Amino acid sequence: MAVTDEAIEKIKAMIVSGQLAPGDRLPPEKELAERLGLSRNSMREAVKALEVIRVLDVRRGDGTYVTSLEPRLLLEATSFVMDMHDDESLLEIFQVRRILESQATGAAAQRATRDDIAALEEELRSVEADTDIETLVEHDLRFHGAIVELGGNHYLASLVDSLTTHTVRARVWRGLTEEHAVERTLHEHRAIVDAIASHDVELATSLATAHVAGVEQWLRRARNEV
Repeated sequence: MAVTDEAIEKIKAMIVSGQLAPGDRLPPEKELAERLGLSRNSMREAVKALEVIRVLDVRRGDGTYVTSLEPRLLLEATSFVMDMHDDESLLEIFQVRRILESQATGAAAQRATRDDIAALEEELRSVEADTDIETLVEHDLRFHGAIVELGGNHYLASLVDSLTTHTVRARVWRGLTEEHAVERTLHEHRAIVDAIASHDVELATSLATAHVAGVEQWLRRARNEV
């Protein structure tokens, strides 16, 4: 189990056991991390993940609270997890993305100008290895969108964009729960840009295929663990 997953499970256990009740404020980050034997970074990422599925409510400048856990909120949280883990259509969307984006990336390697490559380089420089997950996902959307546009097929670009909107939550969740997600994503993006800059169509296509397939593999593992 990844460190962040362990942190999530420990916080959830505190709620289920009644140590934290609906409406309770969580202890300070440092205190809670020490109590559970976790690093503060793992604790921080776990809180973000539980905020995403509406179990925790992070109030800036005030603290982090257990939500009311009303049926409506629990249904939203359950729906989120079910969408990710049990909906076969989400896997199919990633499969289609893998096929389409790999070809678009190959086309981008064939067509990209110096200005196009400079724009991709600038996008890479807009994020750092210590960036937060929300910023990473925003970068990821811009990065992939720009490459598909470079492929020169506007219909394909529109199609990929419509598919992408259905995968954002899964990408956020992966970033929050899998170790080294930021570093790995940026490393793979760098390799794709280098292949495009070299106009190596086969390499760019292969790297894009592997990049999207990595999310598919993570999703399959996550489904099997539920």
